[in-house]
Amino acid sequence: MSEWTAADAAAHVRVPNAADDKYSRGVLGVLTGSDQYPGAAVLGVEAALRTGVGMLRYLGPERPTDLVLHRRPEVVTVAGRVQAWLLGSGMDVADGASESRDRMRAALESGVPGVLDAGALELLPLATGPTIITPHAGELARLLGVRRDEVAGDPERWAREAAASLGTTVLLKGHTTRVVAPSVRANQRLAPDLGATSRAQTAGMAQTLYTVTAAPAWLATAGAGDALGGILGALVATHADLIEADDHALARLGATAALIHGLAATRASAGGPFTVLDLAAAIPAIIAELVAGR
Repeated sequence: MSEWTAADAAAHVRVPNAADDKYSRGVLGVLTGSDQYPGAAVLGVEAALRTGVGMLRYLGPERPTDLVLHRRPEVVTVAGRVQAWLLGSGMDVADGASESRDRMRAALESGVPGVLDAGALELLPLATGPTIITPHAGELARLLGVRRDEVAGDPERWAREAAASLGTTVLLKGHTTRVVAPSVRANQRLAPDLGATSRAQTAGMAQTLYTVTAAPAWLATAGAGDALGGILGALVATHADLIEADDHALARLGATAALIHGLAATRASAGGPFTVLDLAAAIPAIIAELVAGR
């Protein structure tokens, strides 16, 4: 277990060079938002673009698409090659939006690294590529079939157990964010019926846990998780080669996203309340400071 620092995060920000173009800088595919929660798409896209990608493809429902384009006309809304997917923020796979469900399934089955939030969490078994999930305590409790108060009372234990039993990298959101790399590869997930004792034993297998405590309490606000997903999606898209070569890269990128998220919130807050768009606006300066200090 280790606390993730600014120096650690700085090493996981990819700075473009003169030879880069919009494709080599990383292309992020985004399928988030819904008619019920269209703002989740806007916030995630805003945070991702401000973190830095060469292109962002947004393929969500019609209403969020209109809002995203109104806010960010540079977003591309046609399908094409991507280096990573951000899926599920502001969505519910059971809400009857069959087109979005089908697109999420196709994205998960493509083998491309994925960031799974909210409505995409229960589709994790379909993923064929490296994945990181970003649940809060209630969502993780549902995935594991335990009570929310159990997860909230011992988040480290349950984050570790989730990474082991689900075979994925877990970013458990909270005032202290915990990021755990699994002890098995994503394509070697353990059987769903694995007993509690076996899961606990597996959870102790050489796992890596990073903690991040950079965020102010003011960050407990609607939409904050959508912005975190956008930051993380951008980092994953710009580090696709690293993820392919290193099983624990997703955990380090998750911790980096959580740190940038917290530092941007602190800057936006200045000791008081702020909006999530304020947080997103602070991201470029935070990244500039990280890069300058490495």
